[in-house]
Amino acid sequence: AMSGLTSQPNLSALAATLAGTAQDPGLSLEVLQALSRYWEVVRRGYAPFEADMRAGTADVYRHEMPGPQYTNLREQARGLGLEDRWDEICRRYAEVNMMFGDLVKITPTSTAVADMALYMVANGLGADDVLAPSRDLGFPKSVVALFRGEFGHPPEGFPAALQRKVLKGEAPIYGRPAALLPSVDLAAERRRLEATLGRPVSERDVSSSLLFPALFRDYAQHREVFGDVSALPTPAFFYGLGEGEEIEVEVAPGKTHVIALLARTSIDADGFVTLYFALDGRLQMMRVAAAASAPATRTQTQDGNPAHVGAALAGTVVAVAVRPGQRVARGETLLAIEAMKMETRIVAERDATIAEVYVKPGDAVSPRDLLLVLS
Repeated sequence: AMSGLTSQPNLSALAATLAGTAQDPGLSLEVLQALSRYWEVVRRGYAPFEADMRAGTADVYRHEMPGPQYTNLREQARGLGLEDRWDEICRRYAEVNMMFGDLVKITPTSTAVADMALYMVANGLGADDVLAPSRDLGFPKSVVALFRGEFGHPPEGFPAALQRKVLKGEAPIYGRPAALLPSVDLAAERRRLEATLGRPVSERDVSSSLLFPALFRDYAQHREVFGDVSALPTPAFFYGLGEGEEIEVEVAPGKTHVIALLARTSIDADGFVTLYFALDGRLQMMRVAAAASAPATRTQTQDGNPAHVGAALAGTVVAVAVRPGQRVARGETLLAIEAMKMETRIVAERDATIAEVYVKPGDAVSPRDLLLVLS
């Protein structure tokens, strides 16, 4: 029940097709069907994250996206407000793949291709724009990592001219990339992490913080505020409770809480609602924010104004590398924006001086928001 549509074949169908042949896998169709019934129910809970396909398609032979990448990219496009340009994104994906040398697409390589396709669609770029020696671009972080050799190199290497343009003079990595990582004192790292979090940590915590420091920091902050939300049933986590709905939450072996939402008030003038609920039979009341506050309205870029540097996508500013009065050279990084797991650098397209900076790290921006002004 989790198969089909993007590219994964149905295991039950394959087992039935091969039954009685030399390739018979010997799998019980009854057991497979029992598993399928379970995952059919699970899949309903994750329906909003589906690729919104209603039937299988041969389009995979055109764009060559792996199935999971198709789903992820469709969700990224939706989050960036580009879902209505999905067919264009698929064409750009195929174009980028060939531009990068017709890669074998697994998670890191297909992510780089997908990020570049989104970047091109959002900025109105074609292959000629990307390859033009006269045009400096701030390539997505995943693309820079790919051409640097952080995931290895294709047998025939990367297209040389494009690699030079992406790396902007930086030397690529050859050999095993992990061999260049500095050694880590795991015991010292564990002590540092425990001091930072104020709690004992597991080996998984330590390894996660080393491999994915930014993601683990976000996870730890979320855990500090909300606790271990993995104990919640999937529908309650994604959609909340309806009035009159009751759930059981096992927070430890043998320790289960019964939670029932009884009623909620309308949103008040401050944007809060009051929830009336029962926790293990005891009436409770809690006032919570109904929704995130509206983002601040920012100055917009002026069409045709070469001094204005604006955002092409909605996202979060993760780094600002310049300040007012600073001289920058063509191709120099000005700032970086993260949008739906894609980090992109914005670079200076000419030598200039920074006149004004309108954003700081952590700011949320929307398309056409003015980020900084050059002079």
